[in-house]
Amino acid sequence: MTAKWRNWGRTEHSRPVLEVAPRSIDQVVLAVNRARETGHTVKPIGASHSFSAIGATDGIRLGLDRLRGMVDADLENGRVTLWAGTHLWELPAILGPLGLALENMGDIDRQTIAGATSTGTHGTGLGFGGLSTRIVAATLVTGTGEVLTVDEHENSELLPAVALGLGALGVLLTITIQCVPRYLLRAIEAPAPLDEVLDSYEDRNRASDHFEFYWFPHTSSARTKTNTRLPIEAGTEPLGGVSRFVDEELVNNAALGAVVGFQRFAPSTTPRINRAIDSVSSSRDYVDESHRVFVTRRRVRFREMEYALPLHAVPTALRELREMIERKNLRVSFPVEVRAAAADDLLLSTAHGRESGYIAVHRYWRDPEDEYFREAEAIFKDHDGRPHWGKMHTRHASSLRQAYPKFDEFLSIRDRLDPDRIFANPYLVRILGA
Repeated sequence: MTAKWRNWGRTEHSRPVLEVAPRSIDQVVLAVNRARETGHTVKPIGASHSFSAIGATDGIRLGLDRLRGMVDADLENGRVTLWAGTHLWELPAILGPLGLALENMGDIDRQTIAGATSTGTHGTGLGFGGLSTRIVAATLVTGTGEVLTVDEHENSELLPAVALGLGALGVLLTITIQCVPRYLLRAIEAPAPLDEVLDSYEDRNRASDHFEFYWFPHTSSARTKTNTRLPIEAGTEPLGGVSRFVDEELVNNAALGAVVGFQRFAPSTTPRINRAIDSVSSSRDYVDESHRVFVTRRRVRFREMEYALPLHAVPTALRELREMIERKNLRVSFPVEVRAAAADDLLLSTAHGRESGYIAVHRYWRDPEDEYFREAEAIFKDHDGRPHWGKMHTRHASSLRQAYPKFDEFLSIRDRLDPDRIFANPYLVRILGA
C-alpha cells in the first residue's frame, strides 16, 4: 500500500494507488500511457506546498524529484531551461554563475518551478507579473501520451494556457524561463499607520519597484517593505548574520510558533499579544542579492487563502476585513499580507487583464476551523476577487467562468490536450468542470 500524502499546510491528503519517480521523459510517457490503459488518473507532485487540493490524487502520483536541474542555457537571450522538478531555492546556484536571476520572486522558495508556475505564484511589484509570465517555452506530456513542445515557433497559441495550466493540461517536463541580469535590492522595512498605508496604497505601489505590507489584526499599524532594484555593481550592505538569525529564526519562526501555539489555547489574549508585537516593530535598511531579500524562511505551519482584486479595490476590501474581524469578535493571530502585480494575458492568471492587488489571510494550522476564511472570501468575492489556485477557496467553475474572460478558451485547450481527463482530480473538476 502506498503512503498517505499530505501537503505542507496539512489542509489536504490523499492516498495514490501507485507512486512513480521517473528519471526520464520516456518514463513519464510510460506512466501516462499506463494510466490510460488501466483507467487511472495521473497527478505530478512537486513540493506539496499548495494549500488547495490541486495536487491530491487517488490515481498515479508522479514525483518529480529526479527531474531537476538545468537542461540548457541561452546566455545571448538570457533564457534558461530547467527540469520541471527544480526547486526555486536551487535557482540562485544555477543562475548566479551565469550572471542571471529571476525577474521577481515570492517570499517562499520551497516550491518546484512547475508547481509554482502552474498555480500562479507571484511576488509583488506593479511592473512585474507572476512567475508564469516569464515562461517562454515548455515541453509536456499530454493526456494522449504525446510529448509536446510549446514555444514561439511551435504551438505558440498554447503558451498562454500552458504557462499557467493548473496541472490540467499535461505533465510538465521542462520549462524555459526568461531571466534578467543579476541585481541587488535595497530593502527598507518600517512601521506605518495602517490607515495611512491604505490611503496611499496605489501611490506607494506606483512609486516603488516592489511594495508590500503586513498587518496584524487587532492593531492599528502595518509593517511596510519597499524594495528598490540596484545594479550588481552597487555593492551589498547585507544584514549581519546575528541580525538575520534573530529576525528570521527567533522572531519569525521560534517566537511566532510559541505565540500562536499559546493563543490557540487562550484566544482572548490575541489582541493584546498582537499589539505587543506591533509595538516593538523596528525599521531596517539593507542591500543584498535579490533572492536573499525576496525570500523569507517560513517554518511555522499555517493555512492560507489569497485573493487577487482590482488594484483600486484593495484599501476598501482591507478596511471591510478589519471591520468584519472586530464585529464578529474573531481572534486572528497571523498577519494579513498585501502585495500587487502587473496585468498579464495568461488565460487563467489571477492578474489577467488588470493590475491586481493581493490580500492573503492566514490561520495557524492547528487552529480550529471558524468563519474567518469564509467571511473574508465573501468580502473578496464582492470586490471581483479571483482566488489564488494554490491557496484555499470554495469557488466552483460556474462562478469562476464569470471571473475569467478566457475561461472557456482554456477549457477548449484542455479538451485538446487531455480529452480523457487523465490529469483530473476532484479539485480540477470543481474549478474547471468535468
